[in-house]
This record gives sequence, structure tokens and C-alpha cells, in this order.
Amino acid sequence: MKLSIITINLNHAAGLRSTIRSVAEQTWTGFEFIVIDGGSRDGSLNQIREYEGLIDTWISEPDRGVFDAMNKGIALASGDYLLMLNSGDVLYDRDVLKMVFADHCFTEDILYGDVLRESRGTIIDHSVFPGQLTFNFFRNGSLSHQATFIRRTVHDIAGLYDDTMKYAADWKMFILAICKHNLSYRHIPGLVAVCNCDGLTCDPANFAGMRAETELTLRTDFPVFMDDYKKLDSLTEKTWQASLSRYKARARSFARSVLKNGIRETLLQGRHAN
Repeated sequence: MKLSIITINLNHAAGLRSTIRSVAEQTWTGFEFIVIDGGSRDGSLNQIREYEGLIDTWISEPDRGVFDAMNKGIALASGDYLLMLNSGDVLYDRDVLKMVFADHCFTEDILYGDVLRESRGTIIDHSVFPGQLTFNFFRNGSLSHQATFIRRTVHDIAGLYDDTMKYAADWKMFILAICKHNLSYRHIPGLVAVCNCDGLTCDPANFAGMRAETELTLRTDFPVFMDDYKKLDSLTEKTWQASLSRYKARARSFARSVLKNGIRETLLQGRHAN
């Protein structure tokens, strides 16, 4: 079994160096390494040339964005599984690929592990993903592509990354693959990658755009599901509001009783009432 690691980069020489070094240190080497550069002018090409002996294929040319670059990598890949490890993301440790692939022969379409998230050199989150993936999970979240090994044939069924999207094409591919095409998956317990969170999808200024893209996909590909979930959300909200109203009413009643009778007498009355 062969793995293709695909790294995309644009003017992020320091991040690219970190990513390449984490790949170079791996103790399991049954992979090819592909670097797709978007025509960087910051010294990224120097990093590529320094590690050219490790990199099987690389190109540097303008592209239409992140997902167009990822699709270029897929077109060049020959592995059974693909891993999108973008510039700035690193594998968790030198034995990660050995842990995943050395003693296993997987049949699932999608394999996914857990991740740490870092920003400016500080770990800010530890994401542990569930063993069962549901439509509701994808309504509000996604897998981390930096820790997800995708069988090459998944893209023949679920499609490539939608390069008309700016933020959420990886999420779209996952929800279509699992919730629409019912492709198989397996959670691999343990950390696979450390994801850099200084990019587009972690900037609060882009959250509205991300939400608009996900809402359009949900409404386009899962309209019946969404109608049901909207009703469920409404019922859940009404139930929560009713519970909150009852709690507030009891709190007000307790406060009035304390003012009238004192805290000790009020507590005794409540004990007798129970």
C-alpha cells in the first residue's frame, strides 16, 4: 500500500520548511511526497530545492486558490491513500505513519485521527474525533484533513475539492462522501498531526463566509434532512426556553420566600414539601 502526501504552499517558506522536515523525519517511508507551490516569491523555492531528494514531484505556478492547488496534487498522486498536509501543518511525531500503516492493511475509504491545533507556536486545542460520524456532526463540524487519509478512489465518487469555494471545500467533500455516498471510514485513536490555525478558516473575519458556503451545500445536497433538523432545532429551543422559564419562576418564588420567612424557614419548608 502506498501513501501520497500532498503539501500546498504560497509564500510561507517557514511553514513549508516545518512541514517538509516533519515528513523527512518519518520512520515509515512507504509514501511519495508532492509539493504544489502557487508561484511563491518569498524563498519557498529554496526550501523545496534543499529537500528535493525527498520530494518526488513538485510544481510552482499560479493557481486559483487553496482547493485548486489541492486538486493539482491529487492529479499527480499515485498512492492508494492521500494525505493533505498543508504548509505549516506537521505530523505529530516521527512514528505517526508507522503507527498508522506499518502493521495494518486497511479497506476503509477514509481513515482519520486526532489533532492538536496551534497558533503562533502555542497549542490551543486538542481535537478528538468520534468513532461514529453522523450528519449532525457535519452540520456543525468537520474532520481535519491534516489527519485524514483518503483513498484515491473517494474522489472518483464524491468528486474533487470544489474550487469555487474559498473556505469549506474539504468539509463539503467529507459530508458528501460519508453522508451522501455512504463511504466507509475508521477512526484511528491517537494524534496524527499538529494543525496550524493562523490561516483563512481560523480567522473570525471569515466565519460568516464559511457558514454561507456550508449552508448552501446543506440546502443543495441535503434539503430534506435540513427541513427535519430545522424543526428539531426549533423544538429543542422551545423545550430549553420552557425549562429556563420554570427554573426562573422557582428561583423567584424561593427569593420571595426568603425575604418573607428567612433562609432557614424557607429551607425547612422545602424539605417538608419533599
